[in-house]
Amino acid sequence: MRILIIEDDLEISAFLKTALKSQLFVVDCAHDGEKGAFLARTNHYDLIVLDCNLPKLSGSEVIKEIRQDKKTPILVLTVKASLEDKQEMFEMEADDYLVKPFVFKEFILRVNALLRRPREIEEKNLKFADINLNSKTKEVKRNNKKIILTNKEYNLLEFFLKRPKQILSRSEIMEHVWDMNADPFSNSIEAHLMNLRKKLNKIKKKNYIHTLNGRGYKLDFSKY
Repeated sequence: MRILIIEDDLEISAFLKTALKSQLFVVDCAHDGEKGAFLARTNHYDLIVLDCNLPKLSGSEVIKEIRQDKKTPILVLTVKASLEDKQEMFEMEADDYLVKPFVFKEFILRVNALLRRPREIEEKNLKFADINLNSKTKEVKRNNKKIILTNKEYNLLEFFLKRPKQILSRSEIMEHVWDMNADPFSNSIEAHLMNLRKKLNKIKKKNYIHTLNGRGYKLDFSKY
């Protein structure tokens, strides 16, 4: 899953990015409201973490920009603790509100709660054939045997399991699994897919992740 942090405090931004990446999230950062609003409106994100006091555009202005065409969950981080401030953010269609300073464990709890909201019908266990991924424990198994994946391999597999039997283009994979600093012309996707296939197929030789030349990739029982 991909998260955007819009926070002008570089230390807080760096801390949150490192911590969220350790939880297997893909994370982008913006340090002013203008860039944050632009990234939010031109990329796919599963969640946006937004500071209220930002240069160029305020937090409320950023929310207004985003809500023109996106329903992405927004978690507001701010030093403003009054009921009036909270009311303003919720009326602007923020989804949650956390006052600084905050306990990181509470932050993660709120992040996970927001990520569950639009996905209530989803199971925490993603499954295709004999491949199982538990999105809560981050555990992957095939034929009930545990497989150790890197963060990127895990995110790739999760993306495929959420879209079984669909042809996924390189650009779709890049947008959802890589951050904005990724080089779209590198062979990074192919290299990580190769390693993912090796690890999955070491348990059982049947391959389910297929390459469709010139079109993309597909998780399916067969290529055709």
